Parts: sequence; structure tokens; C-alpha cells
Amino acid sequence: MKTILSLLVLLVITLACSPEPTITKDMLDGGTLFDPSLYKPANYLVSKAMPNPTPEQARKPVIIACHGYSATTFEWDEFRSWSSGRTDFYLSQVLLGGHGRSYDDFKTSTWHDWQAAIMDEYSQLEKAGYQNINLLTSSTSGALLLELVASGYFANHIKPQNLLLVDPIVIPSDKSLSLIGALGPMLGYIETKQSADEDKVYYHFRPQETLQQLQSLLTVVRQDLEKGITLPSGCSLKVYKSKKDPSADPVSAVLIYQGSQTADGKPITVELIDSELHVYTRLKLRDSVTAKDQQNQTATFTDISNLVIGR
Repeated sequence: MKTILSLLVLLVITLACSPEPTITKDMLDGGTLFDPSLYKPANYLVSKAMPNPTPEQARKPVIIACHGYSATTFEWDEFRSWSSGRTDFYLSQVLLGGHGRSYDDFKTSTWHDWQAAIMDEYSQLEKAGYQNINLLTSSTSGALLLELVASGYFANHIKPQNLLLVDPIVIPSDKSLSLIGALGPMLGYIETKQSADEDKVYYHFRPQETLQQLQSLLTVVRQDLEKGITLPSGCSLKVYKSKKDPSADPVSAVLIYQGSQTADGKPITVELIDSELHVYTRLKLRDSVTAKDQQNQTATFTDISNLVIGR
């Protein structure tokens, strides 16, 4: 019954959609606004800010923070603000490939393109001599990271110390995504309901091509988890998951827990968060933010930093 209802909803949307969206210059999609990391990469990437670290700098932990599908580096701005002034770790905010640019750039990108930006910063840090690299992800970038591990990317690279996944998506909360392969070409795109301010940092329109890419990625990751994912030697994995997530079904955390293990066969760590937000660590531009939301964000930022610096 749920599948039939989802199908009907998508058909109604199809009838209401035009072949191409009406994009204004005030939207990220419009090709006028771009992610600020494209203008000043040294403000976001450690590899650009400190390409020749001293031995002491090279030993400090670096956190590569990666955002989710249709988002931008904005998703981790609050973590940067929270950690401002700290000298015990460095933060790189990666812009996923195809994101933060025009609608057409986004539309033609693949999930491999999205992932390539993570690999590029990792590789650049490694070449520069950084020895303690950690990865922090939200939503879809969690799936991109799991695929990197499963595909053996780290076998020929310096091993990451911590993999930290906030609200990773393996199973979408909206099950209609499974129908995008059949109905996507008819839909053209999905329009999101968000504020004008959010339009500047999140795509207002989701091209069906990118939704198909997202579905393909999630299928690959589910298959990887079914086979079993083993972390690199000396690497730990922690999942932070909202209990009532409107985008990433909480069962995603269960699948990651059941389908992955450390190099010595130990289970990974999952912490369930009393939250109804997706990517609960991002609170700016939300319609309403509670004291509990603030507490969750601060507690998670504190836990992330403590894990990275080894407390």
C-alpha cells in the first residue's frame, strides 16, 4: 500500500512539473551564487592553507568535514565556529564535486564526482605529510565514505584515525526514492520546500539525474554492508544518528553496525541522538531550534573533538 501511495504522489508531482525548473539568480542553482570555498579555498582546506606544514603541524589531527547531498560547506560552518581558536586540531571543509555551483553542474555530476573531492583533499594532506587524518561526514557523505572503505581506497594510503558519521543515509526515510529510476525521466526534478536563505546554500531543485545517482550509491553501499566492511588497521568508526530522522531512516545506523567492524573484528560504535532533525549538528536557518537541539549539537561537537585528539 505504501508503495502504491508513493507512486501516486510521484505521478501527481509529475503532472505539476515543467521540463526545466524556473531558477532565479538568488538561488544556489542559478549559477550566480557559488560556495565560498571556490573563491577562497585556503579558508576551508588545510591542504591549501598549510601546504608545507612543520613537523609539529603535520602531527596534529586534521578533520576533513564533508557535507550531504544538495548541500554545501555551510553544513559544517557551525562546527568551525564552535572550534574557532582551538589549536589542537585542524579542520578542512570539503565541497563535494558537482555541488555549490550551478544547477547544470549539479545535474551532470555523478556520485563518483561527489566522492572525488574527498579523495583529493585526503591525498593532498597525505602528500603534504599530515599523519593524523580523520573524516567527519553528514548524510550522503557518510555513504560516500563507507564506499571508499569498502572499495579498498585506504589500502594504498595513510590510514585514517577516526571515521565519524552524522546521520548517515543508507536507507532513505522517504521510500519513494526507490521509484526514481522508473519515474525520474518523467519528473525532471524535485522542488524542495525551504527558505530563501536556505536557497543560497542548498539546491532548491533536485535534478532527477542526481537522485538516480544517490539511489545508485545507496544500493552499492547496502551491498557492501551485506558483504561486510572491515575498517583499516587502527581506525575506529562512530555513528551519531537521530532517532526520528525525516531523511535518513534510523535503520541506516543498524545496517552500518551490523555490516561493519574494526580491523581486529570489534564492533563499531553507534550513538542514538534524541532528535527529530536530519543532520542535527546544523541548526542555522532552521525554522525552530530547541534547547535540546543546542545541547545535542554541543555534545556531539565536544565528543568529536575529544575522539580526534585522543581524550
